[in-house]
Amino acid sequence: MTAALWGEGAGLSLAERVRQAAAPATALAGREAEQVLPVDPALARLLPWGGLRRGSTVAVEGSASLLLAVLAEASRAGSWCAVVGVPSLGAVAAAEAGVATARLALVPHPGTDLAGVVAALVDGMDVVVVGGTARLSAADGRRLAARARQRGAVLMPYGPWQGADLELSCAEGRWRGLGAGHGHLRSREVTVRARGRGAASRPRSTRVLLPAPTGELAPVPVPVPVPVPMQAGGPGGRVPALRGPARVGPIGPADRASPAEPVPAKAG
Repeated sequence: MTAALWGEGAGLSLAERVRQAAAPATALAGREAEQVLPVDPALARLLPWGGLRRGSTVAVEGSASLLLAVLAEASRAGSWCAVVGVPSLGAVAAAEAGVATARLALVPHPGTDLAGVVAALVDGMDVVVVGGTARLSAADGRRLAARARQRGAVLMPYGPWQGADLELSCAEGRWRGLGAGHGHLRSREVTVRARGRGAASRPRSTRVLLPAPTGELAPVPVPVPVPVPMQAGGPGGRVPALRGPARVGPIGPADRASPAEPVPAKAG
């Protein structure tokens, strides 16, 4: 069941209530067990660490489908995730994208203290998605990134973020499934691009289906080459070349003779 953390509390700020609600996840997370959280293999090649490195800031721009695809593998592997300030993202969409909603906390309306709510979640979650990034000052962004490094969480801004370790975005989308005036949209082929700082300074990109027919992310199928059948004949399937020059005219006894048999000589 998805945890929904909002509403009114008796004398407690939303940030304090979030901190209390996230406390059980802190005990279960086992943050020292692994320093890199898994992502789908189709996306792992884009990340210099092969996954989501604890303490890093990974910004996702412009695509809710890509955001959920990044969260899916980590949540299924046992990581606790929170999404703050993205009211358009719901539990149904997350489940269809493969996110383990039992380990997903949604805070669609964090109120006026967005930085405080995010800081409280960073203390208790493995991955924290931050929407409404324009509401945070540059100083707030630096403090939250520093807190994520200290706590070993992954800070994931949903939108532009100055100083992000890695930025992920989608481009060149092309839907599949429609024929000549008929059919249904089944999947969308996109280019996912990554750029960042340090080990991620070299831009990378890959083609994926987002969503695939299953609703989740999948690699683009590689076309299987169709073998071209060769004509039966000599060794290797080749047709042996004809012996001698081509002849034009009536077919005589010599022409009817088998190439393997000698042509009888004419008498006298």
